[in-house]
Amino acid sequence: MDSTVVVVGSLNADLVFSAERMPAPGETVAGTGFAVHPGGKSANQAVAAARLGAAVRLVGSVGDDAHGRLLLASATAAGVDVSAVRAAGGVPTGVAGITVDAEGENSIVIVPGANALLGPAEVAEAARPPLAAFEGSAVVCLCLEVPQAAVLAAARAGRAAGALVLLNLSPYASVPAELAACVDVLLVNAQEAGQLLGRDGLGSGALDWDLVRTGLADLGFERAIVTLGPRGGMVLGPDGTAQIETIGVETVDTTGAGDGFAGALAARLAAGDGLEDAARYAAVAAALATTRHGAQPSYPDADEVRAALSREAAGS
Repeated sequence: MDSTVVVVGSLNADLVFSAERMPAPGETVAGTGFAVHPGGKSANQAVAAARLGAAVRLVGSVGDDAHGRLLLASATAAGVDVSAVRAAGGVPTGVAGITVDAEGENSIVIVPGANALLGPAEVAEAARPPLAAFEGSAVVCLCLEVPQAAVLAAARAGRAAGALVLLNLSPYASVPAELAACVDVLLVNAQEAGQLLGRDGLGSGALDWDLVRTGLADLGFERAIVTLGPRGGMVLGPDGTAQIETIGVETVDTTGAGDGFAGALAARLAAGDGLEDAARYAAVAAALATTRHGAQPSYPDADEVRAALSREAAGS
């Protein structure tokens, strides 16, 4: 059975600033630390999936610079096949400026750099031999940190390969009908789901999740997962809704936790799990990621997730 995860999209160097609190507009605050970590939503998702034992191929673009080399080295060390990541000359690797406060919350500014060069032609090149990146794929994992034309091309390539297409609607953008038609599972957080449905406050207080489910289905998304941070998430599908619980942890940094969820979800779907089981596993993997600093360095391996699931089942 095909079991490879193909992740198409962004690679960024994360420039992480730590401070006691976020600065207000126009304010300067003293920082408590600085670090450069490998990141980017797609690179994060690929590393998260590979750490959990999935076979992963990454399609994307970096600059021919130190940040690009850092990203390729990190993904390779995690076991990701980076042969379809091109190093482009004359343009810098994408970067993300991330401020993390004492509570572990973050704010992020992204400069796409080489990610903006990923287009349909590059996706088509990755799909053809000798790279044949989509061959044998079970899941194609997408986000919106690269041009939407590339995302659509990758979704179509995934469909042609017989893969399940997973779209993480982040950063938020409206989804054209031709892309929605290629998506098998939509992954959003509460804010993104609210934007998609044209309503505020989704995920806070009492909510009719059946209405959310039907609203997303009307937009072409029959199956979706809405993540709710420390409150877990909701799986929405043709058969109804299911709440996904997570585990209690001591959070130190939420950077990349959503990507950890996406990567873990893709890994378990590729392994043959149903959507609810895959989402429960992913919620635990994402919670564990918040207990460490950084994005890629924080992702757990399969043994850690299994141990956490066992402790939760035992009630400890």
